[in-house]
Amino acid sequence: MAEAADSLPLADAGARADAEAQRIIVGGRVQGVGYRPFVYCLAMVHGISGHVRNRVGEVEVLACGRPGNLETFRRDLVERAPPLARPSIISAEPAQPFGSGRFKILASSADADARIFIPPDLFLCDDCRRELHDPADRRYAYPFINCTQCGPRYTLIEALPYDRPNTSMTDFPLCPACEDEYLDPADRRFHAEPLACPDCGPTLRYEAPGPAPATAPLDSALACLKRGGIVAVKGVGGYHLLCDARRTDSVATLRRRKRRPDKPLAIMFPLAGDDGLARVRDAVCLDAAAAEALLAPERPIVLVPKNNGLAIAGNVAPGLDELGVFLPYSPLHELLLSGFGGPLVATSGNVSGEPVLTQRHDAAEKLAPIADAFLHHNRRIVRPADDPVLRPIAGRLRPLRLGRGTAPLELEVPWRLSRPLLAVGGHMKGALALAFDDRVVISPHIGEMDSPRSLAVFEQVAEAMQSLYGVTAEKLACDAHPGYTTHRWAMQHALPAETVWHHRAHAGALAAERAMQEPLLAFAWDGVGLGEDGTLWGGEALYGRPGDWRRVASLRPFRLPGGERAGREPWRSAAALHWEAGLPFVPHGDPEGIAHAAWQRGLNCPITSSAGRLFDAAAALVLGIDSVSFEAAGPMRLESICQGTTADGAEALPLARDADGTWRSDWEPLLAGLADETIEPSARAASFHAAMARVLLDQARRVRDETGVRQVGLTGGVFQNRVLTELAVALLEADGFLVHLAERLPCNDAALCFGQVAEVAARQSPGVRHG
Repeated sequence: MAEAADSLPLADAGARADAEAQRIIVGGRVQGVGYRPFVYCLAMVHGISGHVRNRVGEVEVLACGRPGNLETFRRDLVERAPPLARPSIISAEPAQPFGSGRFKILASSADADARIFIPPDLFLCDDCRRELHDPADRRYAYPFINCTQCGPRYTLIEALPYDRPNTSMTDFPLCPACEDEYLDPADRRFHAEPLACPDCGPTLRYEAPGPAPATAPLDSALACLKRGGIVAVKGVGGYHLLCDARRTDSVATLRRRKRRPDKPLAIMFPLAGDDGLARVRDAVCLDAAAAEALLAPERPIVLVPKNNGLAIAGNVAPGLDELGVFLPYSPLHELLLSGFGGPLVATSGNVSGEPVLTQRHDAAEKLAPIADAFLHHNRRIVRPADDPVLRPIAGRLRPLRLGRGTAPLELEVPWRLSRPLLAVGGHMKGALALAFDDRVVISPHIGEMDSPRSLAVFEQVAEAMQSLYGVTAEKLACDAHPGYTTHRWAMQHALPAETVWHHRAHAGALAAERAMQEPLLAFAWDGVGLGEDGTLWGGEALYGRPGDWRRVASLRPFRLPGGERAGREPWRSAAALHWEAGLPFVPHGDPEGIAHAAWQRGLNCPITSSAGRLFDAAAALVLGIDSVSFEAAGPMRLESICQGTTADGAEALPLARDADGTWRSDWEPLLAGLADETIEPSARAASFHAAMARVLLDQARRVRDETGVRQVGLTGGVFQNRVLTELAVALLEADGFLVHLAERLPCNDAALCFGQVAEVAARQSPGVRHG
């Protein structure tokens, strides 16, 4: 594709004796966001001559002009950048001044030493949305409209630098009209790499059993949805399964076919009203932070409280008091939602737990038993990206899942790695981290690592990240659990592998994300992870810093009948606590006493100190939940019935040292209250949450008495629980602690890969003891 450099107007820098020149390298998010045409226009304003060009991940600017103009130009490169850019000046070095001339936009150069930043997938901008709905525009109702401020990026990039030939859009040669826009620096579509129109771009295709409909593909899909049908729609990062969110029968059909009986489903709402959120407010209660997040360029799913307005089908999120809501982020979704005129369930098009499907043939095979029809398109998705999820917790919206628009996520660690490292994460909520120098790149959510397809996508993402960043891993990091798919993969790989204990990785992720300097008391509460003594940990308090943690507090251990099965059968945890305490308990799930007999003999009954399993037990005792279709379903329902919960009068559980000197909180006093059916379930749930928050405070006080620690961190999947976390934060802060929560990474197992990097990097650093 030819560049438009030589046709640009002159920039009069003048052949003055006082002219200065600089070679400026700009890094950060500067590709795929219209940064080069912005620099060109800025040069025109300030009378600067020279050039701008992409390098691999950076932008190089050669600028010559009067000293004052040059200084202002350099400042404006950052301060007046396009809305979606995140630039930073990496270097500005003197260059040989030159006379007046054109300011040019040069062809991209490949520079392997550059600091690469992958542009994320972006939402449909307001300008393109106006054109999309304008019958006079040549892209009217075109489902792939975009410009430099919107459209797919990460999901279609095959190589860097980010130019059209290096994306899946190379399949679609530009028509003359689009090429004129692409080559015009004054046009907002200048080098918009996904640029297309109805004459030269991707197209839709509708498929359904029976005769082909006479209507256009989009209209056919809308007709199916309005009849109550389920449509599999290929989007930006994969397929969605869509159905009417107001029809109980449609949602029930989707659940039955997908074998997802009660896991909550996300809802996409059409834009409406002055700020676009009028239809959303019909269904949920929005505060300012949630509203801002919904409208942000990432267009995440945001978990917010239900209200009593619009009749969303009750089986969208059964037993819960909140909904996951989001707005259309692609022109195709915008056309579907505006054409449908109401909210649609929009759940990942996948086999439950696996990565979202991206290929037409895979979708046709695996989603055929679920969908009544398909709306395909022929733009290739190079790699999958599921939707990101946020939840308001303790005054901030915190990520529960990274995905389209929020990943790859780039962070730094305060240590330099001696060799590039690939950290492969855990088993649940799979994600990868590629680390080199002091940089760490975290992948989007992959899925649960227990299927061949999950492993295949895992390997695809691992290869793609190294290829895009021009970095080849020389070492691996993995969880210490030998049963994890990622552990086995790492150990079978040709590269050397270093293991990291599960809860150390949780603690290390939080400490590194927050750039902690002081020692941290990190509470790592989750379901289960292999502990250093061979038992299943999950209610731990670790003191220290990355590379040097020691366990200082935990929960009273108990034997868990059935091991891993307890995650889907909460009655096992409830039974285990009673049997451990010497109390009678006959669970509905074990009427013949088989589990009890096995427990007495120690058969398949691993020892655990899991806080997550305590929450499972509480859900079983308070709500009578014996089995669930997904892990944490019971605790989610238990949390949802807490109303106005406070920590006032929270029960203080016994706390004593064990033989190893570890402080242990004893859960036994909670059992009577949890099982007391004369007390309202909401009150029992609230008391349990308050007591668990008090456990955190009591343990923190004891450790502070011994170490003087003031910094406390809360990490692990249990702290996705808003009620528990906010109670704990309030108690700890009132007692003088500084409390840290994850802000850019999920607190769940998705952050393990980053924690593994932090632990390995810290171990290599002088002065850090190996724990």
